[in-house]
Amino acid sequence: MSTPIVVHNPLGYPPKVAGKALAPRLDTLNGRTIYIVDCRFDDSDILLKSVQAWFTEHLPEVKTVYKPISSVYTKDDPATWQEIKEKGDAAVIGVGH
Repeated sequence: MSTPIVVHNPLGYPPKVAGKALAPRLDTLNGRTIYIVDCRFDDSDILLKSVQAWFTEHLPEVKTVYKPISSVYTKDDPATWQEIKEKGDAAVIGVGH
């Protein structure tokens, strides 16, 4: 009664990933426009509106734009990314929890 058992590695085979360099840092935030992007994960609006309020209180010379993406976090939103490239200087992209 010794039947061989096939065992699979539960870790799977992760895809190869090519790294990308981080965006260059801004020399200052003064007078800049920072987009605060809500990826519409559960309760992310609560967190990100708090981040926006922090900027308003502590760095009033920074303009912030709260921007929810057009759908849910699992779908890309090229129009939002294009708007940020054209009108913004930087972005904070976040989720809740």
